[in-house]
Amino acid sequence: MAGTAIVTGGTGGLGSAVVARLLDEEWRVVVPWVLEHERERMQERDGLELIEADLFDPRAVQRVAAAAARVREAPVRGLINLVGGFALGGRVHETPIGEFEKQFELNLRATYLMTQAALPHLLESGGGSIVCVGTRAALQPFPGAAGYVSSKAAVIAFAQAVAVEYKDDGIRCNVILPSVIDTPANRA
Repeated sequence: MAGTAIVTGGTGGLGSAVVARLLDEEWRVVVPWVLEHERERMQERDGLELIEADLFDPRAVQRVAAAAARVREAPVRGLINLVGGFALGGRVHETPIGEFEKQFELNLRATYLMTQAALPHLLESGGGSIVCVGTRAALQPFPGAAGYVSSKAAVIAFAQAVAVEYKDDGIRCNVILPSVIDTPANRA
């Protein structure tokens, strides 16, 4: 077994493909879920552990990290932060602050909390890798998405900060910047 990876958003379109790949490569994969339909769409496989957890709740996130670290033969070596979302707003002067802040909650809070909870286990394991998902739009914004692109730009800066802070501990932190991802939700 290669080790344990935590995959937030592992029940979604992108996440399920990432989870399948990790399982194929003999990783133990811990996937938090919050809605019953998310859990139901995951096929049972050896090495897959599903745990009910609200990733916006610091205590729930700590439970996910503890569950991931429970199997000593498969130390925590990876965290893939895929939780996030998109809501098109209006122009800045038309967008209520609550909608703007919701994008930060959705795209940055869970990434921060899960990274914070996983880091002690990655340190204990002697290192590993953290992957966060930003968006190309954070570098090339489009109209009506100030909250979304700003929150994803914050994810980029956060990942860079983690990379600098933990590089001497053998922990890498990278951010990928996809454009629109071909998932059933994006096709709808």
